[in-house]
Amino acid sequence: MNLGERLFELRKAKNLTQDEVAEKLNVTRQTVSKWETNQSTPDFDKILPLCELYGISTEELLKGEKQEQKIEENEKEKNDKNNYENMTKNQIKQKSAEVICSSILIFLVAIAYAGIGVSVMRWNPVVVGCTFLIIIGWGVTRIVKHYMSIPKFEKTKEEEKKDKIVKQISDIIGGIGVAIYFIVSFITMAWHITWVIFIIIGMVEEIVKLIFMLEGDEENEE
Repeated sequence: MNLGERLFELRKAKNLTQDEVAEKLNVTRQTVSKWETNQSTPDFDKILPLCELYGISTEELLKGEKQEQKIEENEKEKNDKNNYENMTKNQIKQKSAEVICSSILIFLVAIAYAGIGVSVMRWNPVVVGCTFLIIIGWGVTRIVKHYMSIPKFEKTKEEEKKDKIVKQISDIIGGIGVAIYFIVSFITMAWHITWVIFIIIGMVEEIVKLIFMLEGDEENEE
């Protein structure tokens, strides 16, 4: 980024017009315009006032080093947020909550889309079914990718105890869900629809995990 581009970006960041800058520096608007388009450079006696106006150092104005460093730091911070290895336990829990909640929303949207698309809008069942599976696959992929990316932490006894409880509850929910699936399927004979029950079971299990996860956060805060 050259000097003119830096001056333009700095002015925009301060929400100033060329006229306002010109007035503050006691120059014409055309002079400011020439600076920003690299047709001329600021006189020596205008460098310090420019730095004071934009709240930067002369080194940043002339070389842009600090600005480039900020960009690099922002990129590094962004990458760190997506790098599970650099996350703490609490950060991973927050990420898990985000993934679970958004994935559950995706599942609900998929179910609503399938129901409305076939029974209300009378769209082609094959197209609706394929789109439904794609949406569900997207939600499942997000959950699987998330849990496969989580590094292994040494769990406390309390965490291990909670994991066992969650597993037991999930097993019970799974068993009840399968029973409901067969009962509903035999009664309605709508085998082509009742398999959605398994998606609902998955959502309920994820909700249970989320509840226990949030309870753990509350205990840590106390």
